Amino acid sequence: MKNILITGGAGFIGSHLVRLMVNKYPQYNIFNLDLLTYAGNLENLRDVEGMTNYKFIKGDICDIEFISKVITENQIDGIIHLAAESHVDRSILDPFSFARTNVMGTLSLLQAARMYWSKAWAEQKNGTKAGDSPFEGKLFYHVSTDEVYGSLEDDGTFFTEETKYDPHSPYSASKASSDHFVRAWHDTYGMPVVISNCSNNYGPYQFPEKLIPLFINNICNNKPLPVYGKGENVRDWLYVEDHANAIDLIFHEGSVGETYNIGGFNEWKNIDLIKVLIATVDRQLGRPAGASLPLITYVTDRAGHDLRYAIDSGKLHRELGWSPSLQFEEGIEKTVKWYLENREWMERITSGDYKSYYDQMYRGR
Repeated sequence: MKNILITGGAGFIGSHLVRLMVNKYPQYNIFNLDLLTYAGNLENLRDVEGMTNYKFIKGDICDIEFISKVITENQIDGIIHLAAESHVDRSILDPFSFARTNVMGTLSLLQAARMYWSKAWAEQKNGTKAGDSPFEGKLFYHVSTDEVYGSLEDDGTFFTEETKYDPHSPYSASKASSDHFVRAWHDTYGMPVVISNCSNNYGPYQFPEKLIPLFINNICNNKPLPVYGKGENVRDWLYVEDHANAIDLIFHEGSVGETYNIGGFNEWKNIDLIKVLIATVDRQLGRPAGASLPLITYVTDRAGHDLRYAIDSGKLHRELGWSPSLQFEEGIEKTVKWYLENREWMERITSGDYKSYYDQMYRGR
């Protein structure tokens, strides 16, 4: 029986991964560690909360004493680390919280795991049951972002695993730092690690600070659609379940010490994506074609806004056989349908503090 700790498992990507792992691997014990900040929601996991191989633990990854206790008491064999502050706009408003969670939280996990695995091995060695390494059968998987690579020109090039880091926002700088700490623990202590850097995700249960759920919600409620600059920025989009499947594959079959890029080969200018969302939502709501186009509102561009992200996931395809399962148009249809059928979920999480944040971000722009 393997004991797997997934951090940030109540969040958007994390909840999809937890659901996949709990159902696919009944022989594993899946421990979901989440602080349940604004973007974490246990409603995302109602369908697995009664499973015998699933346990939720509320806690802060920055609390190393607490983390050490969780890892030790549950005899954790593997960690998939997704817990993070992840929104660029919020990082501009509050960079210290991003440094705390994304850098210090990762460091706490690395150190707690290393100390427990080393101690457990030493105790087994005294009983002659230990293998040759304290890390045999262990793995620390760090889930990161393509934003650490910086920005691309509109020239057909792609980020690869060899692309030099060039973060431009407090968010991407914090993730780049955490990536470096993970590699340092591998190089310094021999700790088995793997890292993946993924492009933009979309799908059910995404908190509506991100473009796709934000705009679906605004279209439904006839609210303005705030488009940064001229909407010319380009992003590569991947359906969240495809990302979860890639994480599962890398965790089980990836090579220790390696980095894998995960992308959809699916680039869209923001303004073109927004027009697809408008057409899809209007059609599913029975509105006339183009009815919501007047909601498009161009606002002052974000500081340090990267022009283009595009990721080459060829290594993951060649070495492990992974490819996205959904075409973008099919994924958008499924995503819009889910949000329209779960408007109560959206209404519950867009009250209170979210309204204050939204007003702060877009008022006067």
